[in-house]
Amino acid sequence: MAGVELDRFCAAHILRPWRDGHVDCLLTLADWFVWRGFPDAAAHLRGTYDNEAGYRALIDQTGGAVAMVAGCAARIGLVRIEAPRIGSIGIIGSTTNAHRQFGGIYDGSRWNIRADEGFLPMIARPLAIWDAE
Repeated sequence: MAGVELDRFCAAHILRPWRDGHVDCLLTLADWFVWRGFPDAAAHLRGTYDNEAGYRALIDQTGGAVAMVAGCAARIGLVRIEAPRIGSIGIIGSTTNAHRQFGGIYDGSRWNIRADEGFLPMIARPLAIWDAE
């Protein structure tokens, strides 16, 4: 069931055009949990940047993508987990460069990263993973 719901979410979400600060790889993680019935964990971030430079400044200001998503996840009661489940959210990418970290949703075998052209599947070791209990 979770995989089917994730497919529905992805199909609906790609209809929304990419827009920094509204529809991007990190805010998509919050959108996924809104779709699942949770409050918007990133409402306080939406519209606070509108380009790549603003995004990078926010990442720097919050201590990196992992720290930023951890703060948002805590707002809605998500917990950090060790192994992803279908529908878990996570951060993948560089362990040393916060500007090369991406938010994704796990589909059971890959991380789906929202990009301008839609969702890109990636196989990567996650830096951090969250889900509902």
